[in-house]
Amino acid sequence: MEEEKSRTEQNPEDEKEKTLEDTFRTLEEILSELEDKELPLEDSFLRYQEGMQLLKRCRDKIDLVEKKVLVLSEEGKLEEF
Repeated sequence: MEEEKSRTEQNPEDEKEKTLEDTFRTLEEILSELEDKELPLEDSFLRYQEGMQLLKRCRDKIDLVEKKVLVLSEEGKLEEF
């Protein structure tokens, strides 16, 4: 029996290039699929795993953005956050 691959397993490089907004849209799609009571348990587990991978990527991207945010110091100089 051939196992269905998740979207992130099929082309992980494409997933890394997605914007946060695109990734959130994909997460919303996964949530909708998981809410479908007709989705087999195995497929539900695969979607759950995929969602968790995407969430980790989102956290990593947000952390990176936070590190790049510049903050004005009291002296008026820009400093990395």
